[in-house]
Amino acid sequence: MKATHIVLCTLLVLLLAEVQLSMAVTCSPVQLSPCVSAITSSSAPSNLCCSKIKEQKPCLCQYLQNPNLKKFVNTPNARRVASTCGTPFPSC
Repeated sequence: MKATHIVLCTLLVLLLAEVQLSMAVTCSPVQLSPCVSAITSSSAPSNLCCSKIKEQKPCLCQYLQNPNLKKFVNTPNARRVASTCGTPFPSC
């Protein structure tokens, strides 16, 4: 009986690890394209923009460290959009 519990727990851990790996985010700044109008103007972000920001949240520090992207990502409007979407801007 104890061996069965160990096997079941091991299988559960392996399944959860596989789910975590499959849910890994692919960092692609192009995914934030639905946010361009909100970042470059004072318009409200769309629902699609907010979902993309939430999806790309693990990548924001990487974008901030890239000199080509930092000038777009590290702006007051970008911070406003992230805040409006309920995604706190990371302090990297």
